[in-house]
Amino acid sequence: MSSHPTSNLQPWQVITGGICGLVLTIGLARFAFTPLLPLMQLQTGLSDAAAGGLAAINYAGYISGALAVAWIDDVRWRHRLYGWGLWMALLTTAAMALTTWMPAWGLSRYLGGLCGAGGMLLGSGLVLGWLMRQGRRPELGLYFIGIGLGVVVSALGAWGLSFLWPDWSSQWLAFAAIGLVFFVPAWLWRPPVPPVVAPSAASGSGPAVSRRWMLTMAGSYFAAGWGFVISATFTVAIVEREPALAGQGALAWALVGLAAMPAVFVWDKVARRLGDTRALLLAFALQTVAVVLPAVSGSLAAALLGAIGYGATFIGIVSLTLALVGRRAPQNPGKAMARLTLSYGAAQMVAPVVAGAMAQVTGTFKGALWLTAGVMLLGMALLATLPEDAQV
Repeated sequence: MSSHPTSNLQPWQVITGGICGLVLTIGLARFAFTPLLPLMQLQTGLSDAAAGGLAAINYAGYISGALAVAWIDDVRWRHRLYGWGLWMALLTTAAMALTTWMPAWGLSRYLGGLCGAGGMLLGSGLVLGWLMRQGRRPELGLYFIGIGLGVVVSALGAWGLSFLWPDWSSQWLAFAAIGLVFFVPAWLWRPPVPPVVAPSAASGSGPAVSRRWMLTMAGSYFAAGWGFVISATFTVAIVEREPALAGQGALAWALVGLAAMPAVFVWDKVARRLGDTRALLLAFALQTVAVVLPAVSGSLAAALLGAIGYGATFIGIVSLTLALVGRRAPQNPGKAMARLTLSYGAAQMVAPVVAGAMAQVTGTFKGALWLTAGVMLLGMALLATLPEDAQV
């Protein structure tokens, strides 16, 4: 049953429930892997290449979820799948602790990626649709605070749990227990199922943009996905790999989340003042700088500034892009977001494999960081050519 007594929910409840859903499906089901990776490598012998492969499998799950969401028109199914994703996020997080068998880890990472797509695309689409039906400002900045909060929870959780349970498997189980705290409000305060639109209205639910606009946005969002995933997967490992920075990885990852949380509001304001395209270009430029900082210098300052810059910009790129395309498809914003996210997810599958292989061969992530900066610059060049006729 997908129905639940949420018809009289208050705005703060819908937003809070969505934020908790993001913490669970993104912060834990997907991102807990990042701060736990160095410990897993130390205690299980997981190689850089295998770690990159697991990350790619996780993002393959994400893109599979995006593909599914891109085809779903029935709002009742969108609600059902979102609810199932919340349950699955708990189970897949716990499952990581039960074995060291790579195929089982791969399956858990794949299902965790599906959960991430549910929280990110189904959840954001449901919340954005609810905001528009309520006559509120159709922005996702407040909702996406859940991503930054999820990063903080995963970082501080890994740091705190290391004092209680020094083995990697116990920490995965503890993260699943932490997930229960966020599951309850996420489940109880899901956005209400909206009235089912008539078929004639639903037929116009595709994004009202030109094909060139969508292709240009897809290309730039691919670059954004590349920039996002390298830091999302390897930030802690990159910091821990520097002899002078050993033990500071969790701090760097926490700073990513702390920077992301207020940044969601800042980027909404920047977009109102500069326009969406200029705001996106600025976010791309700042993220490119943040990516190369650890490649230029092995100092703690460079690592922490890079983490802060990354956290403050990736969230803006995601929020601005998804809200931009979602506003152009008010009948089914989640579906339009999912179609654009396919390119973001494709980059997330390719980039970790490339970066992990480069690090395996060279013993450093610096080459992968420079390559990422180049990809981001190409994304900026594409974004600068975005056709004017389809901008909101």
